[in-house]
Amino acid sequence: MLQSHIIEIDGAFVGAAVRLDIGFRFVATDIRVEELDGTVWPSLADVQRLAGGLYRTGRLSLPMRPVLHNVVPAPHAAPR
Repeated sequence: MLQSHIIEIDGAFVGAAVRLDIGFRFVATDIRVEELDGTVWPSLADVQRLAGGLYRTGRLSLPMRPVLHNVVPAPHAAPR
C-alpha cells in the first residue's frame, strides 16, 4: 500500500506527496502548484518547500533537480 502525505500551505490543501521507493511524487490539487504535478523529489521536505514557494510567489525555484527528470513539465515556449 502506498503511503501519502497531505501538503498544506497556509491552511490550504494544495496536494499530496506519495511515498515511492525513489522519493516522493507530488500530486497537485490546486492550480497554483500544478507545475509540480507528477514530479518526484528525494524528500517530503523538498516537496513541501517547493510547493510552498510556488503557492506563495507563483514562481518555481529549483535549487535541485527532481529524482525523475522526465516528469518535470517542459517550460512554455516563448510566443513568436
